[in-house]
Amino acid sequence: MADPAALVLPGPPALAPLLARGALLSPFKRPRSDAEFARTRLVLPGLRVDLARLAAYERVCGFPTGEDALPLTYPHVLGFPLAMRLMSGRDFPLPLLGLVHTSITVTRHARMPAGGSYELSVHVEGLVPHRRGTEATVVTEVRGGGDIVWESRSTYLARHRTHELTAAPREAEAREPLPPVAEWRLAGDIGRRYGAASGDRNPIHLHPLTARLFGFPRAIAHGMWTVARCLAAHGVTECCHLRAEFRAPVLLPGTVTYAARDGRFELRGREDRIHVTGDVYPA
Repeated sequence: MADPAALVLPGPPALAPLLARGALLSPFKRPRSDAEFARTRLVLPGLRVDLARLAAYERVCGFPTGEDALPLTYPHVLGFPLAMRLMSGRDFPLPLLGLVHTSITVTRHARMPAGGSYELSVHVEGLVPHRRGTEATVVTEVRGGGDIVWESRSTYLARHRTHELTAAPREAEAREPLPPVAEWRLAGDIGRRYGAASGDRNPIHLHPLTARLFGFPRAIAHGMWTVARCLAAHGVTECCHLRAEFRAPVLLPGTVTYAARDGRFELRGREDRIHVTGDVYPA
């Protein structure tokens, strides 16, 4: 794939208009794994963290507040508006409505002071066939002092009928269940609190009535909140690598079990239904 052309932004885009644009354009999109997409890399230089929003994020996710270092998952929040600008555009072939965040990998190469200045960049790496539709990979990079200090790859699935031979179901990886560590009772307002801190106010996370419009019986927790909450309990090293998969939505309010051993963690619900699995280890 050709190197994406850079487009420098004067500031972070507002999320609400992007979500609205993506929703309006979604019915007109016909997703295909071989579709063309914009080869654009959005760049946001001179980014500084809003410390009040960071503190709100730390509180809702369970991280300690007041430390001069960004939590491992926070740069995803910083890059999310740029990702939404790309995925809500006319030249992105997958509909934003119904797009499911299926996995994320993160590598942090160095400590990231909360008061630092960073350059953020986001681009779509490619589209691939999936047994349930088409999956897009979005790459986010954060530079500090010219060097990459944090990078991630997120996959997003658009479900649709597919006849791709390469889209055959993959065999589930056999993994021994992890020992339970804690049981968490999740309040019904977690989606609203996380949405206020992160800016991601997708209606499926905010209220039972708006969630029902998209087929959910109740509001569901943000996938990135579930990962962040697990990492806050698990702990991470300064330079580390994270891999997480989102298996099933977490309904709010609800009760989940956090389980962990060594570098692995998972979040389970009733009848041991797995919501999130992850691995985190020194880079």
